[in-house]
Amino acid sequence: MWRRPPRRSRYPDKKMSVWWPDMGGVVMSIVGVTGHRELTPRIRQYVRKELTELLRGRSPLRGLSSLADGADQLFAHTVLREGGRLHAVIPAAGYVNTIREVHLYQRLLAGASETVMLGFDTPGPAAYEAAGRYIVENCDLLVAVWDGAAPRGRGGTFAAVDYARTIGRELVVCWPTGAVRP
Repeated sequence: MWRRPPRRSRYPDKKMSVWWPDMGGVVMSIVGVTGHRELTPRIRQYVRKELTELLRGRSPLRGLSSLADGADQLFAHTVLREGGRLHAVIPAAGYVNTIREVHLYQRLLAGASETVMLGFDTPGPAAYEAAGRYIVENCDLLVAVWDGAAPRGRGGTFAAVDYARTIGRELVVCWPTGAVRP
C-alpha cells in the first residue's frame, strides 16, 4: 500500500505532471525513484506490484532512475513495461562495476531513451548523492522504496527523501508493513 510520509508537500495543489516540449506539447508524468539496493524476495514482490499500480495509466510517462540493483531496476523495468520513457541517471564513470545484476543494468540502459552521465570520475557517496538530487530536481513525483530508517551512509535513499521534503517535491513511500531491510 502506498503511504504518504507524515510531512506534507509545501505545494499541495501542485499537479504531478508538467509541460514537456519534446513530446509535442503533451502533458507528461515525470516520476523519479530512490530506494534500497538490498530487497528480500517478499519486499521485491510487494514493490513490483505497487509500482505497477502507481505507474499504470500514467501516459505519457517518463521515469528517472540510476538503474542501481534493487528498487531502481524494478522501477526502470516497470516504466518500460508500462510503455514509458526511461531517463537513466548514471552517477559516475565505472558505475557499472558497482552493479551486481550487470545484464539487467545493461538491458535497461539500452532501453533508456535518454541518459545523463554525472561528472564524477568514480562511484561513491558524493556521486550517489548528486544522482539523487538530480532525480529529485527533475521529477514531479518521487517514489521512495524506503524502510523509513536513518541512513547507513551518505548519498543513499534517506538523503534523496530528505532533499525531496526540503524542496517540497511530491513524495510517496513504498514499503511493506512489518518488513525488515536485509
